[in-house]
Amino acid sequence: MHSEHNDAQAGSGPAFNKDMQTRHIVMLALGGVIGTGLFLTSGYTVNQAGPLGAVIAYMIGAVMVYLVMVCLGELAVQMPETGSFSSYATRYLGPGTGYTVAWLYWLTWAVAIGSEFTAAGILMVRWFPETPVWIWSALFALAVFISNVVSVRLFAETEFWLSLIKVLTVVVFIAIGGGAICGLFDVQHAQGAGLSNFTREGLFPTGFLPIAMTLLAVSFAFSGTELIGIAAGEAADPQTSVPKAIRTTIVRLALFFVGTIFVLATLLPREQAGLVESPFVLVFELIGIPYSADIMNFVILTALLSAANSGLYAASRMLWTLSDQGHMPKCYARLSRRGTPVNAIILSMAGAVASLLSSVLAPDTVYLALVSISGLAVVVVWMSIAASQIAFRRHYVANGGRVEDLHFRVRGYPWVPLGAIACCLLACIGIAFDPAQRVALYFGLPFIAWCYFVYWVTRNKRAQRLRAEAGVQRPASAA
Repeated sequence: MHSEHNDAQAGSGPAFNKDMQTRHIVMLALGGVIGTGLFLTSGYTVNQAGPLGAVIAYMIGAVMVYLVMVCLGELAVQMPETGSFSSYATRYLGPGTGYTVAWLYWLTWAVAIGSEFTAAGILMVRWFPETPVWIWSALFALAVFISNVVSVRLFAETEFWLSLIKVLTVVVFIAIGGGAICGLFDVQHAQGAGLSNFTREGLFPTGFLPIAMTLLAVSFAFSGTELIGIAAGEAADPQTSVPKAIRTTIVRLALFFVGTIFVLATLLPREQAGLVESPFVLVFELIGIPYSADIMNFVILTALLSAANSGLYAASRMLWTLSDQGHMPKCYARLSRRGTPVNAIILSMAGAVASLLSSVLAPDTVYLALVSISGLAVVVVWMSIAASQIAFRRHYVANGGRVEDLHFRVRGYPWVPLGAIACCLLACIGIAFDPAQRVALYFGLPFIAWCYFVYWVTRNKRAQRLRAEAGVQRPASAA
């Protein structure tokens, strides 16, 4: 079932092409998630929360993402729209909330894309020390831009292969790490590594609070799964592909993330885990895999490009939605003959470049604010998905709909969406206790308030303009 929203749009010029298969959507979600959060910052979680605490934090994260994605599944299968959770929030929570969610999500990806191009350029300098970072960053930005502009099919295929490299790396890492834990490989054990890691300093060496404090970092590591909802609007058969993508993605993510953290927590001492540049490289080196640093350099490079690729896709679709709803100039809702929102892609890329420049010119002010807002935005967007599902279900039943007729439905309603909201609130409460992360609340909450304020002002201005136009038209028609 295609939404009326997208059908209406389809009739007014080029439409989004329904080219995405189940494999594309699964890899898009995995590609959006498996990135630097897993490859680089997972050691930070082990260091902060302790080995067992880190495993628990990622298990809570996996439960949280499962609860949210099930809610998104019910909405996306019933209403497969390109605007996804922004459109659902507009319809069921109010247009001001939909507007705010769209800008939060757009900003999240604009900031991420900019930092990913920089990091990718820095990685290339390892192999080509004579070449400036900005040249590589510009080349990668051009490649990602072309991937998004040409067609949805090219974007989906590019993302599929980039994501496949990351997924295979994680599978190999867990298999080799598991073998090392079981004694199949000789490991140059650092002091205090092995299963005794979990008890060496006591079960929770840093206490219980760091588990809650690391939840925002864990949530950020899991962010990207919600891309399934956006891709539903361009899926060939959303009723079949979206439920399948959600189920397979959630299972794989839980296994990949929890399995990876378990291997890291077992093979690396807690004190060392937060100090290394990439815990993956250190584990491979301990096991004695040759060229492990170069291998992981290549994998992390594909991870960065994959995240930038899917991020530009997501950001441009949010701008398209804002334009389609009348909050942005209409040119951003225009599609090319191949069904891509070129103007929205250009503006999203410009936002990424602006974020990139702010990281160089104002790292302690503007860029700090942008990163802080984007960190909180993921949790707020997830809360909006769960709240939209509750409001949708109430509206659906109140209008005579039968829950049994839903092609994909939340089982355990209303506890599943309420559980999702509770987990997200727990992440917000956790960061309030961490001085390093508290800044996300200082910048994030005022930004949310600012979005509501801007929506209210622009809505009133639009209403006044429409009244004025209606007043002019009436005398003219009378004459």
